[in-house]
Amino acid sequence: MTGLLDGILVADFSRVLAGPLATSTMADLGATVIKVERPGVGDDTRHWGPPWTDTTSAYFDAANRSKESIELDLDDPTDHALAAELMATADVVVENFRPGALAAKGLGYDDAAAVNPGVVYCSISGFGSAEGAALPGYDFLVQAVGGLMSITGPEDSEPSKVGVALVDVLTSKDAVIGILAALNERHGSGLGQHVEVNLLSSLLGSLANQASSYLATGESPGRMGNRHPSIAPYETLRCGDGIIAVCCGNDGQFARLAGAIGAPELSGDPRFARNADRVAHRDDLIPLLESVLVSEGAAHWIKALTDVGLPAGAVGDIASAFGLAADLGLDPRVDVGPDAIDQVRHPITYSRTPVDNYRRPPRLGEHNDTVRARYTQKTRNS
Repeated sequence: MTGLLDGILVADFSRVLAGPLATSTMADLGATVIKVERPGVGDDTRHWGPPWTDTTSAYFDAANRSKESIELDLDDPTDHALAAELMATADVVVENFRPGALAAKGLGYDDAAAVNPGVVYCSISGFGSAEGAALPGYDFLVQAVGGLMSITGPEDSEPSKVGVALVDVLTSKDAVIGILAALNERHGSGLGQHVEVNLLSSLLGSLANQASSYLATGESPGRMGNRHPSIAPYETLRCGDGIIAVCCGNDGQFARLAGAIGAPELSGDPRFARNADRVAHRDDLIPLLESVLVSEGAAHWIKALTDVGLPAGAVGDIASAFGLAADLGLDPRVDVGPDAIDQVRHPITYSRTPVDNYRRPPRLGEHNDTVRARYTQKTRNS
């Protein structure tokens, strides 16, 4: 099967998560991705565990499937020359060194574009290449200074990080968007360009209604636990044996909710008739709902609410999420070959060009000989 990015060569000089996850997505889509790693050490995440796999760490495996790995010492003249040759032949270069670090080695965008005008060179940083260039960019740090922690967690608790490196993940998606847009523009101009993304800008761009709330009022939103600042009830509610998640996005849904739990009078109460009223009187509404919900368990109420078209579900864990996706026919996990753990399936489906060529993440330097031979041959033929 022909992949959407067949024929695209990606030179991956990135490590940890945002960059590798972006290039892993491109590998899913059929691009050839050559991952450049430090000799004897490799990507930092090879050493981030537990949990460990048979060959490396589960963290590394999460973002590096279907790639080739070559070890290069960029301070060694021979390896530096091979790195430059990679950039000279690549369609895409992805790097997340400290801003300016690769340019100081003669491997920056200007160096690559001078010999390869069509290259799309994507730089990923924590805080951009201007005044923030010297600041180290780690997901947790950006969650803290970027405001995400300030809106995460219960109202009466200290700020909390999200349970995954979400800013890295969001930045990886922005990187892929930028790269694909630049590749598309290249069809007309014949020229590549320097694409820059940074963790702080990607986070701010992802705060959506919370960022808009600040821009509209000049006031920073605060933590509300599982509550929503603009919709009610849109939160977890206590029932007889735990909690359920209920999403009531409009007045019609609230009327169905009230009817399904046997309290239709709530939808006629002027305190709760409209969403704005329910938000204003949330502290009155939620105890009334929960006083009814405690009479039955979660399974009963999830069925009752789902039957009337109201989004409701159990608060599960990652194992139950994979189980749900499998039950729904979403095939959430894929086999990437022997001696490797399963991977999460590429999240997008394509009607003509399905992603079906998954390969296990590479061992450190696994493709040293083949990549070196390939570029030695190119040098001989040039």
